Amino acid sequence: MSSLVEPNRNEALAVDARQEVDLKVGVAFTRFQTRFFQGKYGNLDSSVISYGPCQTPTLGFCVDRHIRITTFTPEPFWVVRPHGSKSGQQLMFEWDRGRVFDREVGVMFQKMVIDAGSLKVTAVSKKEERKVRPNGLNTVDMLKVASSALNMGPHHAMQIAERLYTQGYISYPRTESTSYPSSFDVRGALALQRNHPIWGDYAQSLIASGSYVPKAGVDAGDHPPITPMRCATEAELGGDAWRLYEYVTRHFLGSVSPDCKFMRTKVLLSAGGEKFSIAGRNVISPGFTSCMPWLAVSDENLPTFTVGESVKCGEIELHQGRTSPPDYLTESELISLMEKNGIGTDASIPVHINNICERNYAQVQSGRRVVPTALGITLIRGYQYIDVDLCLPDIRRFIEQQITLIAKGDADHAAVIARMDALFEAQFSPLADSGRSLSKCGKCARYMKYISMRPSRLYCSACEEVYSLPQNGQIKLYKELTCPLDNFELVLFSLAGPDGKSYPLCPYCYNHPPFEVAGKVSGGLLTAKEPAGKAGGMPCTLCPHPTCRHSMVKQGVCACPECEGTLVLDPVSAPKWRLDCNKCSCLVYLPHNAHRIATTDERCDECGSTLLEVDFNKNTTPLKDKATLHKACVLCDDLLHSLIEMKHGKSFMRRPGGRGRGRGRGRGGRGRGRARGEDPKMSFRDF
Repeated sequence: MSSLVEPNRNEALAVDARQEVDLKVGVAFTRFQTRFFQGKYGNLDSSVISYGPCQTPTLGFCVDRHIRITTFTPEPFWVVRPHGSKSGQQLMFEWDRGRVFDREVGVMFQKMVIDAGSLKVTAVSKKEERKVRPNGLNTVDMLKVASSALNMGPHHAMQIAERLYTQGYISYPRTESTSYPSSFDVRGALALQRNHPIWGDYAQSLIASGSYVPKAGVDAGDHPPITPMRCATEAELGGDAWRLYEYVTRHFLGSVSPDCKFMRTKVLLSAGGEKFSIAGRNVISPGFTSCMPWLAVSDENLPTFTVGESVKCGEIELHQGRTSPPDYLTESELISLMEKNGIGTDASIPVHINNICERNYAQVQSGRRVVPTALGITLIRGYQYIDVDLCLPDIRRFIEQQITLIAKGDADHAAVIARMDALFEAQFSPLADSGRSLSKCGKCARYMKYISMRPSRLYCSACEEVYSLPQNGQIKLYKELTCPLDNFELVLFSLAGPDGKSYPLCPYCYNHPPFEVAGKVSGGLLTAKEPAGKAGGMPCTLCPHPTCRHSMVKQGVCACPECEGTLVLDPVSAPKWRLDCNKCSCLVYLPHNAHRIATTDERCDECGSTLLEVDFNKNTTPLKDKATLHKACVLCDDLLHSLIEMKHGKSFMRRPGGRGRGRGRGRGGRGRGRARGEDPKMSFRDF
């Protein structure tokens, strides 16, 4: 106070710039979209439809995790697990390969280990390791622990911390620093706690040992780490205030305690050329975990092993598991993402999380996991239609970089504000007069515009690329599914009329076929005169990709009786299920009284066609005993065959041992077709 100077004008202008930008972006756009949507929809479950360069990316993280969960496809895997015993202790050894995704390969490795008969010890190592004491406690770490361990929301935890500060129990709770300043009196802070009924003896032991040297952390130049300023008991504080105070104090004691030391023993073994291991540990000195017991290292004792000895196996298990999707983000994980991406400050992070919950964009559910609501998901998808950057942290990061330059005197306040105006004017500009956003580009993840005027096409403004489409039909998004080859969102092409064919296609594969095919698509039909190319490409019904569930390999059933094509299950024909030829106009109608019809991975032993799985309606099922599920060949099963109708009077003609006119390109290619010159009026039943 005796050496006051003029305030730093650049730092003041930086604060002004942040306020002005946030007002222009947040307040103005929030007011616009709130009035727009509330004036248009009567069932909105939020009083304010807000946008904010911090709040919206926070919601974006939650929606991104939701999409990853809902689009996840589990995959089976196998692990070889040898079980054994030594000195009366049951042991399970860890496989060096981790896991394999092919059962036959797993069985092969299992047999190799079984044939070896025992595991041979190849190496035994012992090493002293440390679990390092924590740094000083800053705001973000306090909020994460409050959510994950104390079951307190970050906004609620911050309110309690501020009250404890104003009452003199803890130091200032808003800090980014984890390093104690050189002037910090560690001994004095410990002395305040030496008479505490719970941890007083531990604090006294640290003082007596003189080994209370804190670990070096990060000095952000603001405030010291959060520490206790007074000794308090549960009876004095009570409830959440006591639990937060207890954690702050225990964290402080742990941060000035020695590291936890333990001896790790690792044993390497081999059998049949495969490597395995097992590890144990024994605590030497608990260190800081004495006052932070939830971080304690437990003993895991191992029997004595010597190099070269053989360990007999009782069982060689081939364990089967399945990959699982990630869970929804916890508040703690969300805070970490916000900190990593520069979203908010130590003080504003809990406010942003609280805002997206109060405005019904997300809900905190069991385990304090943040689950987006339908409104939140819709908002993020809507911003993505305009520009994907609107819900990514890039904009906020750019704003903070510009504000930092102002504070350092390296950028002009007025120039930055002008650039921000131009940036957001461009981001929030209306859609072009022609075209509408339809599907995501696999290269830039932005939405491409569908131009319906002939010739219809898709245009990605970010990549500046045009993708041609089949003509004379309707194009719409196909269930937000993506192509496994290039990550483009699939679209569905449909011809008009009750018998119009439908098939999905990838815009990129349609223009740049990844495989050779024998014809091109034009107007919904494929002719065999020209190779597939930009003039007419390859839809999913011609794609020979071996694992994609949209491809001809997965959806093809049998050869077409009228041409060289393959009959493929129409993906959107329900409830009037049918097979469409992927080259000509041939249609085969399947049973209509079915809830679901799907292709399987099995083939008919007689003709090689793909077996269909039919789930009949329980009230109209033709199966005995009111069964509903039926798996059969469309050509060889009498019941299924009797329920099939072929359009336009075209038919299959059954000939003992006969083959069709050609093999369909893909699964079911061995299905039989009629010969030329046979009666076109015969029904499919006469095959």
